[in-house]
Amino acid sequence: MARCQINYTEKALRMCFERMGHFIGSRPWWFLITPLLLSTSLGSGFYFLKGRTSNNIEEQFTPVDGKAKMERKYIEETFPGNDSMFSRLRLSTSGSYATLIAASDRNILKAEPLKEVLDLDLKVRSMVMQLDHQSFDYVSVCAEVMGFCISNAILDIIKYNANNIDTVNLTFPWYHSNSRRFPLHLSLGSVKWNRESSVVESAKAVQLHYYLRKNDKAKTDLWLESFIRLVSNDSSTSIQVSYSTSMSMQWEFEKSPISVISLFSMAYTIAITFSIISCWRLDNVWTKVWVAFCGVLTTGLAVLSSFGALLLLGQPFVMTAASCPFLILGIGLDDMFIMISCWQKTRVVDSVPDRLAGTYKEAAVSITITTLTDALALFLGYSSPFGSVRSFCLYAVLSVCFCYLYSITFLGACMALNGRREAGNKHWFTCAKIPEDVASGNSKAFSICCVGGSYDRMTGKEGAEPVSHVFKQFYGPFLTRRLTKAFVFIIYTGYLALSVYGCLKLKEGLDVRNLAMDDSYIINYYNSQRQHFSEYSYSVMVAVKQPFPYWDKDEHKHLLSCISKFESLSFVNSTFAWFFVFQQYANETNLNISSQEAFQTHLPHFLELNRMFRQDINFTSDNDIQASRFFIQTLNRTRGKDIMIGLREAAAECPVGLLVYHPAFIYFDQYTVIKDATIQTLLVAVLAMLLVSLILIPNLLCSAWVVFAVCSVIVGVTGFMALWGVNLDSISMINLVMCVGFSVDFSVHISYSFVSSTKSNANEKAIDALSHLGYPILQGALSTVLGVVVLCMSGSYIFRTFFKIVFLVIAFGLIHGLVFIPVFLTLFKVCKWC
Repeated sequence: MARCQINYTEKALRMCFERMGHFIGSRPWWFLITPLLLSTSLGSGFYFLKGRTSNNIEEQFTPVDGKAKMERKYIEETFPGNDSMFSRLRLSTSGSYATLIAASDRNILKAEPLKEVLDLDLKVRSMVMQLDHQSFDYVSVCAEVMGFCISNAILDIIKYNANNIDTVNLTFPWYHSNSRRFPLHLSLGSVKWNRESSVVESAKAVQLHYYLRKNDKAKTDLWLESFIRLVSNDSSTSIQVSYSTSMSMQWEFEKSPISVISLFSMAYTIAITFSIISCWRLDNVWTKVWVAFCGVLTTGLAVLSSFGALLLLGQPFVMTAASCPFLILGIGLDDMFIMISCWQKTRVVDSVPDRLAGTYKEAAVSITITTLTDALALFLGYSSPFGSVRSFCLYAVLSVCFCYLYSITFLGACMALNGRREAGNKHWFTCAKIPEDVASGNSKAFSICCVGGSYDRMTGKEGAEPVSHVFKQFYGPFLTRRLTKAFVFIIYTGYLALSVYGCLKLKEGLDVRNLAMDDSYIINYYNSQRQHFSEYSYSVMVAVKQPFPYWDKDEHKHLLSCISKFESLSFVNSTFAWFFVFQQYANETNLNISSQEAFQTHLPHFLELNRMFRQDINFTSDNDIQASRFFIQTLNRTRGKDIMIGLREAAAECPVGLLVYHPAFIYFDQYTVIKDATIQTLLVAVLAMLLVSLILIPNLLCSAWVVFAVCSVIVGVTGFMALWGVNLDSISMINLVMCVGFSVDFSVHISYSFVSSTKSNANEKAIDALSHLGYPILQGALSTVLGVVVLCMSGSYIFRTFFKIVFLVIAFGLIHGLVFIPVFLTLFKVCKWC
């Protein structure tokens, strides 16, 4: 059976780390001071943090090479906008705007509530701002149509007089007046109207839009900020106002990192407290208080060095990377607990260099495996199509590497210095030499505070912790009973079934509103919009990407069949096209446009009368139509993702070359790549885990069990996060990638300890592994959970999601490491350790 062992690499590493431990133990001050100096110098990169911050939502949370971005580029190049003929319908982006929804529990189309709406509108348009000692108002920045600011349809209809509402016969969704066509579905919400006559009977909400030119960002941003202040401070008795701007989501999103600054201090305070308590010993010499404190400090130095180095190199900092300190805190403390456990297994009578050499020989390989798996998983996550994931993975992988480096050097040096204190039988606080036993006549308080240094004279080792004794004498034997193993299998089957059920219920996509804080005014706006303006959805532009003979009836039939295919979709309401209006104009004026010459002759005059349509046609230098576009109005009966995919599929089936686009498709593209990208990244990461395990764990079967644990935890986390209300999006993808590295940690420790055990019986091997590493693993799991638990109080979806998934990863990883894997290892024949 020795053939199945591949322990040459592992033996070489153990020997190398043993020598390293002896070297560091002999010269601890060098390895204490050097990391401090290095982290201090690299930490200077934080000076550039503000300038390196990159939290553009579109750049970071949409696919880098999304199809809609290519489509937008084509639209912008083919149909450039006209600043003097603004059209919301024709925007290739969301534009620059402010908007408000005035809602009422009763009919808002009455004189009294409309007066309040008009008063608010007047206040908005009358605002005067100061920039560079110059005053400007809405007229100075508004988007224009033929020299006039773009206006709101409902206010134009009543001619800015609330009393006129009783004299106007509104029709829905379109209102026609003097050859003008007003889209009332954009202005009126929760409308009750006669389906036969289209006459509006009542409405509960009015929405007003204020579009701005984008040629002076300083002015528009200042105007938008003034709009938010004005509307937020305005009060009304009869209407409820919610509001937003084109920059609101971006500005609110940028507030999220500030919201967790206080949580950082809380997390590290909790971690330090827990580490000290869990490493506290009643013996005043053997207590590991200072090592525990240095372990937490190690993680802080790692974050300072990694973040500072990347900022010095000019790497953009995205808000998602702000989760890294919580992640590194858990990884660093886990390594510390493993090293302390191995230190306690060395003989106290040996020299400090020898003790540290023995510690490194046992612990360094184990933490090397977990570091490699964590770093590999995060490095592979850098291939994600989302900028936010890439940024997180880059900052996290370097943080993991620095954490490992400092654990080997800085923490090792701290253990060596603490070991010198222990060798001198000195008090942990006063560093004064103290007696090992209580002298006669001394009080009990003296024995508690001023005595220490006793150890097992038979083994020459420190006394084991009570929890380790519980693992060895009670938990291990209980877990290896036949009845317990059968029960564990039943529990695992239930866990797996529930996880698979959750995976089937998993939803995809990031709701953009989740990027804002919970108490943001944007949430009220989105809720109001969903409540009152949920019937009509997007006005999607359809570009004809080829020269098309609109005058040819036979060719025109092909395009009409494509339009019919669009309109046959359940979520399509109507089509609005320049060539339909041109045909209607020709019929009304008795023009014959059935030939190319006649069509091209009469079209310029039509476009003079309807200048807005000029933006829908791309002419060549010879005045031929090179490309054109029309618009499809969709209904809110289908998810945005399905609208985009359905329209793209219909366009692909059309014999005419078509392209469908709406600015929202930029964000919907995540749905088309998130699942495949996540699965691909996870599969590659799992294969990498298998390779690392095969190289560093000297047993093929145990390596396979480690990979099994990784896959099992991933399935569990994915399923339970769906049951916990977390979607598969770029935020949760970060955590699932991280899950691969985290989930392997506990299983690796137990598997490695199992195969390296000198016991001959499989059950005894499991008990031995649990007695040695059960408590450190439990400490590491609890420290990680305590490190991120403060994030559950965050008002940010991003950080709450991080907490939820890390909690699931740690919980399931702990259960696999302390329950499932030990049982499974005892049930299958494992190769004998060389």
